[in-house]
Amino acid sequence: MTIHHTLRRLMFAPCALSLVLFLIPHPAMACACGCGVFDVGGAALFPGCQGGMGFFEFDHMDQTQNLSGTSRAPAADNDDKEILSDFYSLGGQYMFNRSWGVMAQLPLVHRDVTSDPGTGVQTFHHTAPGDLMITGLYTGFSKDLSTGVTFGLKLPTGDFSYSGFDRDTETGTGTTDAILGAYHLGPLTKDADWTYFGQVKWQHALDYRDGYRPGDEADGAVGIYYEPGQTGDKLRLVPLLQFLGSHRNRDSGSQADPANSGYTRLLVAPGFEVKAKAWSLYSDVEFPVYQRVNGDQLVAPVLFKVILSRSF
Repeated sequence: MTIHHTLRRLMFAPCALSLVLFLIPHPAMACACGCGVFDVGGAALFPGCQGGMGFFEFDHMDQTQNLSGTSRAPAADNDDKEILSDFYSLGGQYMFNRSWGVMAQLPLVHRDVTSDPGTGVQTFHHTAPGDLMITGLYTGFSKDLSTGVTFGLKLPTGDFSYSGFDRDTETGTGTTDAILGAYHLGPLTKDADWTYFGQVKWQHALDYRDGYRPGDEADGAVGIYYEPGQTGDKLRLVPLLQFLGSHRNRDSGSQADPANSGYTRLLVAPGFEVKAKAWSLYSDVEFPVYQRVNGDQLVAPVLFKVILSRSF
């Protein structure tokens, strides 16, 4: 197989979707054990051609297990008993040329928080917009667009004042955050049927808002996917396996709970992508294999992600 043919095949899958998952800033809500892991993952989704794309994303996380350090802890040690979060996100991306692109996304968040502060179990329900993210992309490092960097801002458009929630469970942080990231992918085999990828993303709050500042967060992903015999209009199923890592520092401020915020975790995430012409359906399931939290925090035994997109 010629080098030209290999590069063309590597670029075809991104053109079909024109989407990079770590570019999609997915709902960056302040959760008791963080949602930033949704910001990375999905190798076959890197941008690779000029044009646009619209997408809808659904993420689900049900935090029911109380963790202290690396061990399960009694539920009585934590006033929070369950945090159920569903994220519904709409967004779009446009590549002006083979080097520069821009993406915007706004999530709608539904969250149920069940707690028992000693006066009886109570559950608060809230649905509200999350924080708008606008991100730029540069891929001009090489002809095959195999390496790129991202940069942008998370804007304080989300609700951070709902009386039933603590600041670390609000649907928005109230802060403006800087976002930096990078990715790289390449063929594992000469025929490019197997491809590896890596991604990193860092988010840093630039200010405090009403006595609260979320901790810095770094997220990363490494994985492989298998896509043999890529052809333009044929329906294709692309399996994928990846490992996701996250680290978040403690929150700070008078309205924060630094003793019970911040974490490190590693997850394994099998997934797949179904492609048909301009349409693509991506999904993965994320299982924690290592978790360490500060204080007592609720964690989820499994996380889910689905993305439906169409390029144009």
